[in-house]
Amino acid sequence: MRSNPEDILKKIKYEEDAKKPGKLKIFFGYAAGVGKTYAMLKAAHELKNQGVDVVVGYVEPHTRPETTALLDGLEQIENLEIKYKGIVLREFNLDETIKRNPEVVLVDELAHTNAEGCRHIKRYQDIEELLNDGIDVYTTINVQHIESLNDIVNSITGIAVHERIPDRVFDNANQVELVDIEPEELVERLNHGKIYKKESAERALNNFFTLENLRALRAIALRRTADRINKISEKFGVGEGYYFTEEHILVCLSSSPSNAKIIRTGARMATAFNGKFTAIYVETDQNVDLETEDRLRLKSNMKLAEQLGAKIEIVSGEDIAFQIAEFAKLMHISKIVMGRSSTKRTGTFSKASFADKLIAYAPNIDIYIIPDRKSEYKKKIKEEKEKDNNTNFEIISLKDVLKTLLILLVATLIGFGFYSFGIREANIITVYILGVLFTSTVTNSILCCVMSSLFSVLIFNFLFTEPLYTFNAYASDYPITFLTMFIAALLTGSLASKIKKQAQIAVQSAYRTNVLLETNQIIQQAKNSDDIIKFTVKQLRKLLNKSIVYYSPDDKKNLRPHIYSLVDGDKREDYDNHKESAVAQWVFKNNKRAGKSTNTLQGSNCIYLAVRSREQVYGVIGISLKDSDMEASENDLVLSIIGECGLALEKDLFSRKKEEETMKAEKEELRANLLRSISHDLRTPLTSILGNAGVLIDENIVLSEDKKKNLYSDIYDDSMWLLEIVENILAVTKIEDNSMNIKLVPEVVEEVIDESLRHLSRKSKEHKIVKKPIEDVILAKMDSRLIIQVIVNIVDNAIKYTPAGSKIVISAEKKDKDYVTIKISDNGEGIADQSKEKIFDMFYSTHNKDSNIADSRRGLGLGLALCKSIINAHGGEIGVCDNEEEGRGSVFYFTLKAQEVNLYE
Repeated sequence: MRSNPEDILKKIKYEEDAKKPGKLKIFFGYAAGVGKTYAMLKAAHELKNQGVDVVVGYVEPHTRPETTALLDGLEQIENLEIKYKGIVLREFNLDETIKRNPEVVLVDELAHTNAEGCRHIKRYQDIEELLNDGIDVYTTINVQHIESLNDIVNSITGIAVHERIPDRVFDNANQVELVDIEPEELVERLNHGKIYKKESAERALNNFFTLENLRALRAIALRRTADRINKISEKFGVGEGYYFTEEHILVCLSSSPSNAKIIRTGARMATAFNGKFTAIYVETDQNVDLETEDRLRLKSNMKLAEQLGAKIEIVSGEDIAFQIAEFAKLMHISKIVMGRSSTKRTGTFSKASFADKLIAYAPNIDIYIIPDRKSEYKKKIKEEKEKDNNTNFEIISLKDVLKTLLILLVATLIGFGFYSFGIREANIITVYILGVLFTSTVTNSILCCVMSSLFSVLIFNFLFTEPLYTFNAYASDYPITFLTMFIAALLTGSLASKIKKQAQIAVQSAYRTNVLLETNQIIQQAKNSDDIIKFTVKQLRKLLNKSIVYYSPDDKKNLRPHIYSLVDGDKREDYDNHKESAVAQWVFKNNKRAGKSTNTLQGSNCIYLAVRSREQVYGVIGISLKDSDMEASENDLVLSIIGECGLALEKDLFSRKKEEETMKAEKEELRANLLRSISHDLRTPLTSILGNAGVLIDENIVLSEDKKKNLYSDIYDDSMWLLEIVENILAVTKIEDNSMNIKLVPEVVEEVIDESLRHLSRKSKEHKIVKKPIEDVILAKMDSRLIIQVIVNIVDNAIKYTPAGSKIVISAEKKDKDYVTIKISDNGEGIADQSKEKIFDMFYSTHNKDSNIADSRRGLGLGLALCKSIINAHGGEIGVCDNEEEGRGSVFYFTLKAQEVNLYE
């Protein structure tokens, strides 16, 4: 039945709409009780009246009668119940909502933190997944839950809000509706018990819900809404121009708890100035090995910066202020935001503070120092540093002690050598300083450097100063010499240790950079997508020394793990299970990271990252984090390598699509040529058959028996020619479409040739066809029905294009153990050299004026082309050459793979 065009258009429109992401509408307020949920439910009823499929996913159970009454008449998704510490928590049921697939779903409390056991940590992540599935979402939020405003709200209310959302969620919403009432009216509603119960209301009025607080929060909410509108206007531009700004805000990252406030301040400044936002972390030899708590806090601060839209940059160097200043100059930073340093200058020769250094290095850049009261963290850091220093002096390996003693012994022997030759003491002192320098480079503890400096002074005093072999010294300047020697040796050793650590950092950085560059070169040399993936997994393993797993999609978009690179001790079962596959499938579907160390599906063994280019996801890579997390510097390199992989896979996909389009074009050209050839070349034999049959049918025409026999022969010849052409066309079509099933089995070559001779045309009687005897039994791997067709086509071709009485010889021989050669030779006129190269091309034919076939039935040029396709499919070769044995004519030959004869079977 023919489809209705309107139904087709509706289906196309439905499929297009299904691909679009859902829209997010936020009902925004400055405090609880302003009417956000009430406004959201009223909007839902309006949508329902318009025929929109709207459901309630989750609404916070309030004791407000007006709000609760609005739930009547709306379909509600059953909440997810999770048991936690003896109580049952009600959570939004994400999977059930996706299964229900409404047009619009209401989900209250956007900043809510989900209970343990839910797929995502935060509710806004649930909503993002709904939006990716094309479901529109209505939700609510208060101003204090926006990340960049957290510190401001804290300073106003004195209350730290822990449930927050990234600013991008708010700014990227399709619509934000400000639900606003006067603060006095809100306080009145609170007094009448319309928001909280009486006891809770009194407590709220004395703390959060003071008029001063509410007015300040309202002002912030109004300003934040206006800022969002300004950002949208600048994003889409005015007229034909686009907004451009030179402002570039840089914040300094650290593991300090107060660093989060600095990041939020920088984000607000970037928003206010409409500028770029970058966060920098300087890795030094002192902070390269952070404690677990500090490492986690640093990672959290980096995540916060990313959430607020910052680009994370990591550099290495000992002078942090210098590194930040140089980076700021290179990146054209306009403003630097940093925390207040605890270091103060108390005198002319005291150590300069970090801010003073930064100002000196970058005098033309605005530097904003965010005030912060001294926390116990700074005192803790100082105590830990002192503890670490003491620990460094206490912990020393036996191997380092032996190295130190050996170097002291060598320096002493050299000193004796110098002393025996009368060389001055200053040179002996230099030998010991050199020994301290060498000690600092070959040992790992600063205590060895201190020990070497001290013992060098004592040994020098004991062995090389008067009186010898005592620790006394006659000369009055010896104490100064000893002190100078000790200080020089100690400073030299300390500098050497610091340079050694810097060199280690530089080597590590160079190694990572080399891996990244090597990845780019290797991936470019990959031949196909499998090679691209294998090279990527290999490079990630080389960089991280962690187990790597790759999930690739099948035609139905289901993932399967098929490339592993496991480190020693890891088992395949740790990654090839339903739990891990489910996380990878979620990443593939939502185009977002998930797994361990993320806020989504944290219970897995790996962190899963989408291999993508633009918005197209080609697969998912899992990196094992069972033992340890990735370093911050490694994270950027991993993303770069995966990005290279995504681009390469996209390029490979485009190449394959281009090849497919080329093949389609060639097939279309083949069909067009076939149609042209058939329409032109088949008309004459069909007309001949029709005419001859008409003569035979007409009773008014009297024909002799000889004349009738000639007409019957012509009809038979024309029919056989048409049958041969049709069979060749069908065979060519099957081979071109890869629909012909070729079954290779060992066959006796002589038997196949004999069978072929039984299928020759009737014209073969006019020629002398000879089969050379084959002495040995020769076996070849072939599909006998196809090889018979090849032999018949070549012999019939020789019959058509050689005069009657010509000799056609068929032979077979086994020249080596791998291939059998079959030859078909004739003594006709032969084939011109220029035609030999084209004779196996489709639609090419040579026409000899002496051939015994009429021009009315000339070939379509398919027979030899079909022979070539069949032989190539068998893994053999086909060709033509002159018949040198006869002195004239041609020899067609083709090869087949030989099969050894087993005489004992």
